[in-house]
Amino acid sequence: MRSTVFAMGCPLYCLWCSNPELIGFTKTWFYHGDRCVGCGACVAVSGGTITPGEKGVVIDRARTDMEHCATACYYDCFESVGTSLSPRELAEKLLRDEVFYRQSGGGVTYSGGEAAMQAEFFMETTELLAPHGIHVTLDTCGYVPWEKLGPLVSMVDLVLYDIKGMDSAVHRKYTGVDNGLILENARKVAAAGKEMVVRLILVPGVNDSEEEMRGRLSFVKDLGVVSQVDILKYHRLAGGKYLRLGLDEPMQDTPESTDDTAEAFAEMAEAMGFQVTIGG
Repeated sequence: MRSTVFAMGCPLYCLWCSNPELIGFTKTWFYHGDRCVGCGACVAVSGGTITPGEKGVVIDRARTDMEHCATACYYDCFESVGTSLSPRELAEKLLRDEVFYRQSGGGVTYSGGEAAMQAEFFMETTELLAPHGIHVTLDTCGYVPWEKLGPLVSMVDLVLYDIKGMDSAVHRKYTGVDNGLILENARKVAAAGKEMVVRLILVPGVNDSEEEMRGRLSFVKDLGVVSQVDILKYHRLAGGKYLRLGLDEPMQDTPESTDDTAEAFAEMAEAMGFQVTIGG
């Protein structure tokens, strides 16, 4: 059993992101239109930035005081995402489940967003967990300066490392950034001798060709320390999140990955000597 801490803020904007509510660095809001009964309470207090719509209301998010309107809503249509707390407060919350970590061989995972963007916060949290012997994992995209990422990596027990593609132009098109720093940091994590599991997402028509997958697996093999790869199939489960955030889903016309494709690449990875999971 593990507790996952989802940190706000990410330096990437992957068009297939399944946690779009965590990309920004400040609290954001879901609007659950299916709960709305059209009572008009939020419209009345919005100052004209919320108007009635065909299904629920239409929100001008750039101008709306969402906190104020959420307070006025009788039906919990507004849900906040993100909160502020100290490392000690977080550690205290996590340690409530210490007995379950011990019984199950589990622990704590820092994820996001990108937890390493707040490396100092998570380093302090890890220091507070250390006397209790809690196993700590960092799940990272690797696009963080090494002076921030490296010290946090040195403190955790396991690194889950995402490598989304080898073609730098394709990587930039679909994530917003070049992959040079990500690959460089992967080598540094490996050189540090840290236990490392690499996660490889398959997105149809983007990075699921045999050439692309073989290139990623060859890179991971050359790291020399990775025994396991997790193959992650692209899915559309986040579609409702985009709707509740008032955003268009960037890849809504992209089909989900198939079992056949994932199993073919799992066989490729196993032939290269990796232990493989599909789904992570």
